[in-house]
Amino acid sequence: MTGSANEGSDRRIPVAVLGATGAVGQTFVRLLDGHPLFRLAEVAASERSAGQSYREAASWREGTLPDAIGELIVKTCDPEVVESRIVFSALDASAALSVEQAFARAGAVVLSNARSHRMDADVPLVIPEVNPDHLALIDLQRSERGWPGAIVTNANCAVTVVALALAALRETFGVRSVFVATLQALSGAGYPGVASLDAIGNVVPYIGGEEEKIQIELTKLYGTLTESGIEHASIPVTAHANRVPVVNGHTACLSVALERTAPVPEIEAALSSWTGADVCTGLPSAPEQPTIVLDEPNRPQPRLDVDAGNGMSVVIGRVRPDPIFDVRLVALSHNTVRGAAGGSILNAEVMGRL
Repeated sequence: MTGSANEGSDRRIPVAVLGATGAVGQTFVRLLDGHPLFRLAEVAASERSAGQSYREAASWREGTLPDAIGELIVKTCDPEVVESRIVFSALDASAALSVEQAFARAGAVVLSNARSHRMDADVPLVIPEVNPDHLALIDLQRSERGWPGAIVTNANCAVTVVALALAALRETFGVRSVFVATLQALSGAGYPGVASLDAIGNVVPYIGGEEEKIQIELTKLYGTLTESGIEHASIPVTAHANRVPVVNGHTACLSVALERTAPVPEIEAALSSWTGADVCTGLPSAPEQPTIVLDEPNRPQPRLDVDAGNGMSVVIGRVRPDPIFDVRLVALSHNTVRGAAGGSILNAEVMGRL
């Protein structure tokens, strides 16, 4: 179905994408095309792109651009111009800080992929299978900020793969501490991203701010909802973040200390059977199996496994004992789908059920 921009008798909820011409913005556009609950009604970007057709403004890199979407006229990221009351934000952090607040003050619900508000005490940081109860922070946010709208964030793309890989372990065995080394795809840097001479045949052992995000966002995601906000979980996390010459797919190599040790078959069974919060069941963007465990000793691999569950599943392999911690494993997920646009869209779908 490619008629997302046509209204007619369409009863789906109209939505907008801010920062629609960028890499994550384009993923939002692709995933929203033909969505059964949401109709992509508006696209917005910088003043430089405003007034052009989306086809003219976007250097489209997500397959075939649907004709109806290509003809949408790009608007400015202004709540007085954008009419939709559900807004997906793919804005850079520098722009998102003020723009997202302006939309919330105007009454829009902003589903943000930016880091700008993730650690705000009254802003939900949500992976729906893990902590949908944190969406209750919206009431606190509205009360404290005095706006009728809301800002809801999804986690950093590397944090998402780690959080989902650990979720079943935390619920079944308890997690005492975590060591993680990430191998992060080039698309995580946006477009044009990392210069080719820095990326090809190379590993860059530094991604600005990424290790800190992994270490602190996990504690908020796993935290406890209280009347005054989120009480962060006390799980020590140490992280190494690396940029590798892979197009899509963040890989995380994890060593985990458990509260209760268990043999590998029991751990694999917990990972394989975990389905997360019931509120996600049957939603359009929710994978049937959030975590998939493979037996092959050389999996997961981005080239083979990144699109599992339409890009929304985390694929786990190499589950084995750890001589220093308790268990080690390798996890992979699609960074621009599950770790970005798809995660925000699933947040919106869950909000429609609560």
